[in-house]
Amino acid sequence: MSKCAFLGLGVMGYPMAGHLVAAGHEVTVWNRSAAKAQSWAEAYDGKAADAIAEAVEGAAFVFVCVGDDPDVYAVVRPTIEALGAGAIIVDHTTASAECARTLYDEAMAKGIGFVDAPISGGEAGAVNGQLTVMCGGEVDVFSKAEPVIAAYAKATKLMGPSGAGQLTKMVNQICIAGILQGLAEGVNFAQKAGLDIDAVVGAIGKGAAQSWQMDNRASTMGRGEYEFGFALDWMRKDLRIALETGEAIGADLTLAKQVDGYYEEVQNMGGGRWDTSALLARLQT
Repeated sequence: MSKCAFLGLGVMGYPMAGHLVAAGHEVTVWNRSAAKAQSWAEAYDGKAADAIAEAVEGAAFVFVCVGDDPDVYAVVRPTIEALGAGAIIVDHTTASAECARTLYDEAMAKGIGFVDAPISGGEAGAVNGQLTVMCGGEVDVFSKAEPVIAAYAKATKLMGPSGAGQLTKMVNQICIAGILQGLAEGVNFAQKAGLDIDAVVGAIGKGAAQSWQMDNRASTMGRGEYEFGFALDWMRKDLRIALETGEAIGADLTLAKQVDGYYEEVQNMGGGRWDTSALLARLQT
C-alpha cells in the first residue's frame, strides 16, 4: 500500500482514483470543484482535501489528470513545492512534451521524480481499469510508479526520456484521427448505397479494414449516436498540440490537419461535446 494523492477528477480521473483505493492504496483527492472531491471521497471511502498542499502532504505518489499545459503548470508547480524528496509525480494529462520536460527539470531539482504518462482508452477504459499508459522519464522512477499505475491500466510502457510519453500520445491521436475520418466516409458511403451498417461491419470487420473504431463505433455512428467517451473538443486540443509539434520537428501532418478542420466544422454545428466519431455528422448535412 502506498500513500497517494490524485489531483483532477474529470471523467477519467474520478474512476482512476477509485481504482487506486480498490487496489489498497491510501488516496487523498483534490479537484478545483471541492464538491466533486467530496462526492468522490464519499463514493470510494477516501479523503478529500481543500488545497493541493494538503492533498499531497506525505504522499509517495501524486497523480495528475487535468486539461492542458496551463492547467498542468498550475497544479504541478505547487505540488513540487509541497512534496518532499523521493516522491514521484505521474502526470496523466495529454499535454505538450515541452511542458513535461520543463516540469521534469523542476521536479528533479528538488529530488522529486516526474513521469509524463498520457493515457488512451477513453472513459470506458478508465471505468474498467483498462487504460493504456505511455510514459516518459527515468527508468528507476518509472519502475517504482508502474505497479501503482497498474491499478487502472492494462498496459504501461516507458517510451523514453521525459516527453516521450507525450510524443507517443500525439502519434496515437494522429492515427485515430485518420482512422475515424476513413470510417466516417465508409459509413456514409454505405448509407447512401442503401446498405445495412451492421451487416457491412459483420462482413468486413474481420479483414484488413478492421479497427477498434470500427468494432466499437461504426454501428453507433450509423444510428447518429455520439455520446461515447472522448469529446471532440478535447480531441481538437490534442491535435493542436500534435500539429504544433509536427511543425516544430518538420513532420508532414497533412491528414491530421485536414481532419482537425473537419472537427472544427462539427464544433460549429454544436457538436463539441459529441465523441470523436461525430465526423460522420458533417457528411450528412
